[in-house]
Amino acid sequence: VFHATRPPSVSVLAYLERIFKYTNMSSGCLVACIVYIDRFLQKNKHVFLSSLNVHRLVITSVMVSTKFLDDLYYNNAYYGKVGGVPCAEMNALELEFLFALNFDLHIPSEEFARYHRELRMHSSTPNAACLCDAKKSKPRS
Repeated sequence: VFHATRPPSVSVLAYLERIFKYTNMSSGCLVACIVYIDRFLQKNKHVFLSSLNVHRLVITSVMVSTKFLDDLYYNNAYYGKVGGVPCAEMNALELEFLFALNFDLHIPSEEFARYHRELRMHSSTPNAACLCDAKKSKPRS
């Protein structure tokens, strides 16, 4: 259900920047997105991250994490518009994602800290952009 018929023309980084710009998601949600995608892939050994599914996994994870963690969030139609996915498909992706995670969205603080630390470490490498600091300063070019 997460596989597109062809890879989107937008890079994953540009896609994340677009999502971050139009959803106003918190940096904590960004960390949670990575946790949820990891959990999804661990529980679905037959699914491999690829150019055909990464964008749909990202927008779904963003939507789920924002709904779970943030006080203010948008409806599925809005996330679909931001992510270029029809509303009906967003609804199906959300259900598939939540059932795959067994609705387990809680992230223990140690796990959250580990993922946050790893994201920061990867963002400090040359040519890596970190959206975690996007609200504090402009993204690096």
